[in-house]
Amino acid sequence: MEAYTDLYNEIAQRITTKITEIKWVDLWHEQVSFLTDELPFPTPAIFIGFSTNSCEDLAQLIQQCDMQIDLYLFFETFSDTYQGSYNQASAINFLRLLTKLYTAFHGVSGTHFQTMRRVDMRREDSGGAGNLYRITFNCNVEDASAKREYDQTEVNEIVILKGKSPDPAPETEPLFHIPN
Repeated sequence: MEAYTDLYNEIAQRITTKITEIKWVDLWHEQVSFLTDELPFPTPAIFIGFSTNSCEDLAQLIQQCDMQIDLYLFFETFSDTYQGSYNQASAINFLRLLTKLYTAFHGVSGTHFQTMRRVDMRREDSGGAGNLYRITFNCNVEDASAKREYDQTEVNEIVILKGKSPDPAPETEPLFHIPN
């Protein structure tokens, strides 16, 4: 991974490809707690949050990170979920979406992340605005965003002579001399 945008874009792309019912994908900023202040978004929506559990230094400023990826499914509904309600099927559709979200990521590897595994799922408080569930996945990510990039250049100015050092002319004086 060269930047977190790579990881975000890959996960967001997988969500929109595998779960076509999702109408909004965004970074998690607790949007559902501030529905009147936030940019309106259609539902069902999934929000993506990133955390690191630990990071191990490799070489060249690259780190192997144990990542926690939280996927928040927000489903706004005024239907009733109780058994036998006339609109129960639409009310519990978020359970089908939770299952699709789980199957879209559990055991999956990507270009910018290693195999994901679900480690938690729970209901989150939404302030009464709708159904909000969080599925947490762990995976390893190789973060190379701090790795220094070096320009490749051709070097034509170095002359290396092997053997006895002659008395070179000033314009061809070798920078290094390797003895026999």
